[in-house]
Amino acid sequence: MRVLGFMSGTSLDAVDMAVLDTDGETISAFGPAGERKLSEATRALVLAATEAAKTWPRSAPPPSEFAPTAEAVAREHFAAADAFLAREQLGWRDIELIGFHGQTVLHERPAEGRIGRTVQLGDGELLARLAGVPVAYDFRTADVAAGGEGAPLAPIYHQARARASGLQPPSAVLNVGGVANVTLFGERSDPLAFDTGPGNGMIDLLVQARGLGRFDQDGRLAAAGRVDAAVLAAYLAHPYFAAPPPKSLDRYDFSLEPLAALGVEDACATLAAFTAEAIAQGLRLAPEPPRVLVVAGGGRSNPELMRVIKARASCEVVAAEAVGWRGDALEAEAFAYLAVRTLKGLPISFPGTTGVPVPMTGGRIARP
Repeated sequence: MRVLGFMSGTSLDAVDMAVLDTDGETISAFGPAGERKLSEATRALVLAATEAAKTWPRSAPPPSEFAPTAEAVAREHFAAADAFLAREQLGWRDIELIGFHGQTVLHERPAEGRIGRTVQLGDGELLARLAGVPVAYDFRTADVAAGGEGAPLAPIYHQARARASGLQPPSAVLNVGGVANVTLFGERSDPLAFDTGPGNGMIDLLVQARGLGRFDQDGRLAAAGRVDAAVLAAYLAHPYFAAPPPKSLDRYDFSLEPLAALGVEDACATLAAFTAEAIAQGLRLAPEPPRVLVVAGGGRSNPELMRVIKARASCEVVAAEAVGWRGDALEAEAFAYLAVRTLKGLPISFPGTTGVPVPMTGGRIARP
């Protein structure tokens, strides 16, 4: 099937898009990929919905901000794809299925005696009507209801992508978005996946809070600063890092408060070290130590972040492009792949990736 996959991450930067030809098991062709920056109007709605989600009691109806945000996210994705397909001399008639992740505004991992909560806003029914194409969406809810973490979901695609490119185990794939997640492949063990810790998200939030833009351009602030060892140690003492995988995080699980006394350069340097050391600790959980770590997502474009990851990792670290992958499109490709698996009733989450008891199907299909 020819599928259009979408991803809009917690960095609230852009709608990523990729076309994939796949049967949900193997990949037969890679179509075009692209992105469109989120409009300020939609970004503002998502931020308001995220703030509302932070104080949303489990027993209460969804916050009023959710419905208009879900509609805006669907319309934003349609407009982005409409222009993208036209630019690539394709039309909606060329697309057989859409994989629509939606916009995460809340993610709470399960705790003792309590299932998790996860919310990805995006009106799949509306998107199907607008595009005239079936839409697979709501990928995480079933996993969470079954006691899983609901994340990460890309590992089954990471495995297919690794096989398609001949990447030999033991190896690992790291996606550095707002949160960083890793998939570990062994020769003799099943894939293991989990969120390692923060990705770009905390640095973005810090720079925004200090009124210096949306992100640390090219890692310049971090490169100019010095790591505060005490603050870094305090972050790494968080109980999340002692918990066994699978495990997952929300972009807001760690506070910026410990950085309040630091200048922006030192704060960014400390957060870059936090991201890198959390990744290094995650790699040490691999049943078979990886020989190579392939890095995708926006973080691979930050030279300083890549430098500190390479310095702390115990294996070769390469950007996705070094092995012939599209680093900005990997997650969008993943949701195209997961869309077909949803349509066919194939598992999309597994005990070693989200902690569910057995391999599970997930997602819903909206038809035009």
